[in-house]
Formats: sequence, C-alpha cells, structure tokens
Amino acid sequence: MKVLTQMRVKYIYQQFLSHISILVVAFIILSLLFTHYVETLVYKNKTEELISYGENIRADLKHGMEQPEQIINEYARVLFGRDIQFSVFDQAGQLLNPIRWKGPAIEFTEKEWTKLASGEPIVMKYDLERYDQAVTLVALPIIDRGRYVGGILLTSPIGGAREMVGEINQYLFYTMVVALGVSFLLSWLLSRIHVNRIKRIQEATSRVSAGDYTAKVPSSDFDEIGELAKDFNNMVARLDESKSEIENLENRRRKFMADVSHEMRTPLTTISGIIEGLKNDMIPESEKEKGIQLVSQETKRLIRLVNENLDYDKIRSNQVQLQKENIELIEVFEIIKDQLDMQAEERGNKIIIAAEQGAMVHADYDRILQILINITKNSIQFTENGTIWLRGGMDDGKTVIEIEDTGIGIEAEEVEKIWRRFYKADLSRTSNPFGEFGLGLSIVKQLVQLHEGKIEVHSEQGAGTRFVIELPFR
Repeated sequence: MKVLTQMRVKYIYQQFLSHISILVVAFIILSLLFTHYVETLVYKNKTEELISYGENIRADLKHGMEQPEQIINEYARVLFGRDIQFSVFDQAGQLLNPIRWKGPAIEFTEKEWTKLASGEPIVMKYDLERYDQAVTLVALPIIDRGRYVGGILLTSPIGGAREMVGEINQYLFYTMVVALGVSFLLSWLLSRIHVNRIKRIQEATSRVSAGDYTAKVPSSDFDEIGELAKDFNNMVARLDESKSEIENLENRRRKFMADVSHEMRTPLTTISGIIEGLKNDMIPESEKEKGIQLVSQETKRLIRLVNENLDYDKIRSNQVQLQKENIELIEVFEIIKDQLDMQAEERGNKIIIAAEQGAMVHADYDRILQILINITKNSIQFTENGTIWLRGGMDDGKTVIEIEDTGIGIEAEEVEKIWRRFYKADLSRTSNPFGEFGLGLSIVKQLVQLHEGKIEVHSEQGAGTRFVIELPFR
C-alpha cells in the first residue's frame, strides 16, 4: 500500500518566497523590456544615420556624375573614420569603388534586387548569417530620369550597441541584487510579524478549544489579521457569556428539578395517604368528604404543573397554532376579574378594570386569557391589601394593555431575570397555583411574541409593578 505524505511548508516561508519571486520576475521582465527598448532605439538611430548619409551621397552623385570617383573617395575618408562602410554599385551590381571598399561583397536576394530596382530602399537591422559580424545595412537605389542605374550600400557594425546593452544589463543585475537584499530583510521582518500575530490567534484558539474562554488577542483595524483578531475576541466573549448562561440555566434546572421533586412529593404523599385511609376505613365518615376534596385539589395541582411544562415546550417548538379573532377588551377583563376576584379577596386585594369604549384586541382567545390571567395572578401573589388595575385601549393601530399593582415590586437587577425559564425570585417561593416553578412569565413572553407583540415591565421595589403589552391590531 502506497502512503503519500504531504509536505508541510511554514507560512513564513510561503510569504518570503512569494515576495522574492514577485521581485525576481518583475526585474527579469523589466530587464528584457529595457534591453529590447535600448536595442530598438540604437538600431533605429543607426538606420536613420545611414539613410541620411546615403541620401547625401546619392544627391552629390546626381549633381557630379562626371566625377563619381572623387565624390566616393571624399565620403570614404569621412565615413570609414566613423566605422561606416559604403560602396556604390551599378544596375548590374558591379562596384564602382572596388579599391577603397573594405566591406563584404554585395549579396542581395532576387527579391531584394527587385525591390531595389523598383526604387524602394532596403533596410535591415542586422544580418548575422550573411556577414561575419552583426551589422545595420541600408541600400538606397539611384534613379536617373526614372530609370534605375545603381545604388548605394552602407553598413555599420552594431557591436557597440550590444556592448552598451550588456553594460546596462550588468547595472540592472547589480540593482536587482541590492533590491533582493533589501526585500529579503523587509520580507523576513514582515513575515515574522504576521506569523507571530497568527500564532497568537492559534494559541488563543487552542486555549478556547480546551475550555478557557478568557483568551484574548491584540486586535486592530489596520488589516484583515487585526479584524480577524477582533472577531475572535467577540466570539470568545459570546462563548463566555453562553457558558455562563448555560451554567446558570443548569443551576436553575437542578433547582427546578429539586423543587418539582419536593412539590410533587407533597401532593402525591397526601393523595396516597388519603387513598390508603379510605381503602382501610381509617378516615372517619365525617372526614371522608373533606379528604376526597383534598385529593381533588392536589390532583388538579399536579395536572396544572404538568400542563405548564408541556405548554412551555409546545410554545418553544412552535407547535402552538393561534386562532386569532377580534375580541372586546372589556369582555376579557371581566372574565379575568370573575375568575380571580376570590383569590384577590383572600389577600385583601381589589381588582379594578378600565377599558376604552369599543377597544378591541386581535388575538387567540384562550391564549390572551392565559397571558392576562398569569400576569394578574402574579400581581395578586405579590400584593397584599392593595389594588390591581386592568387597563386597555387602542393606540396607533395597536392594542395596549396594562396590568398594574401596588405590591412589593421587583428589585432593579431582578427585572430582566423574571422572563427566564425556571427563574424564581426568593419572594415568589410562596404557593402559586400557576407558574409556581418559574415558568409562568416565560410562557407569557413566548405567547406575546407569537402574537407579534411585545411586553415590558416597569417596577420599583416597594412601589408596585406595571406590565405593558402591545399587540398589533389587524
């Protein structure tokens, strides 16, 4: 079985190699382009120079045809000193200055002869294969009265141009070596800085994966790594908050289970004892009716506790289907007052309702009653010898419902906690027929949100509590 191993290359080397590679490629391209440009420029200047001399020779020969050798010799002394060789030939290609000519013989192709005879000049940048050295060659035709009679051939070696280009390339090479040295140091320094920043994030990530949510890394808005560090810190902060919330929820769940076990054990023990008493005729006849009534109350209490938990889970999983309709607020308030008046009177409280004439609420009938009964019971529980107001009205396409009491109120730090599942303030540990395990207000908030509404609570310790519910009216 063949095992393939993947080579691991450190990030710092990747960064370093990428920087250096880009610089080397850039210098090579620049050197090639610059060399080509210089060679083209030199060849162009040399060609223009040869054409200029050739046109002068051609003009002088036309004006002094009776003494061509004298004109040729004069130009030869000047041009040979400038390392420019030339010759004059007739239409048959025979040289008119064979003695002084030091250059190569005339060897044009048939196509080139035809081009020259038609009056067109011949220009070549170089012809290394034809001659012993690279040269610039220019051939100009001589036309007399519209008839081709010969031509002028001028050549000049381009070795000097190549030497100049070689010299330039040498300087470019030295420049590249210096630039590579500087870029080497800068690339190494920048790569080390970036790698160290990434390593800090890597180490912090390892700490987070091990469960340490206090890990932090330096962040900035300078570049993407700084932004990544900022996002990492935000993520860790949220994870830390989530961990604290999970721990709090777990603690509340344990407390809830302990409360459930304790509270359910009491009615179950009562029911079991009464049933055993009835079964064994241990309860007097006069007490049997009272015992049966107690069993009924305790059974209803257990059913209520079970239903409350089932209700919450249904709401949380969106299994509740609302059947919304338009309901008169005064009707809802009167039902709540009728149901809870007795409980309120037991604690010396009075329920007062006040609804605007014709005020309506668009909601599920059973659920709006559940919401308001739950809050009203909560107000009754925390109010003694006081008043609970149920108010309602319409405002800008919304139904606004207020439930206010003159009870003991809630401490400022406890206000936001009342919506949490399983949460119970210490003062609520008295018997409460609905929501006695800290689920009531959590269910209320979920139901209000299902109605696309919102609920707020305003409270001050010792000065009562006011719940405000806003539901859209359609």
